[in-house]
Amino acid sequence: MQKRALINIDYTEDFVATNGSLTCGEPGQRLESKITKLTEEFIANGDYTVFAVDVHEVGDKYHPETKLFPPHNIRNTTGRNLYGSLKDVYETNEGRDNVYFMDKKRYSAFAGTDLEIKLHERGISEIHLVGVCTDICVLHTAVDAYNKGFHIVIHKDAVASFNPAGNEWALGHFENSLGAKVL
Repeated sequence: MQKRALINIDYTEDFVATNGSLTCGEPGQRLESKITKLTEEFIANGDYTVFAVDVHEVGDKYHPETKLFPPHNIRNTTGRNLYGSLKDVYETNEGRDNVYFMDKKRYSAFAGTDLEIKLHERGISEIHLVGVCTDICVLHTAVDAYNKGFHIVIHKDAVASFNPAGNEWALGHFENSLGAKVL
């Protein structure tokens, strides 16, 4: 049996809450119970569970997203907090050996982070992706995972985007171009 990890991508107030600065809104909010349930199952099973959370600095004019999106997930703001019941799950399990909260500064959870090292140290070959946005951060993480040789599982009812067409396109791309299993 392959060792697996769950990677929760950007399921934060700014990306999901109705008043979030770059929100998916209702499509993202509908994921809450599924993401929470999957996260609880992975943690309880002893599987490595990662919270990969976008972080930006106030007024960072050099970050490429500054030209594309409004300020979001600014360090030390409530917008960067995990959304809804996922926040409670994290806080309840914070400090466990199989729970890891990491900052990410680019779309992919692998870009400029120690994620690949953490996964290899644990002998993990299969990653399960959940979160937002399907066609941005989830997609870029999946592409990097593919290029690094990981088996990819996407939970279709645990990913969303503010762009419905982009969401559907990405789901097809995961399966048809990355060989991911879309559940």
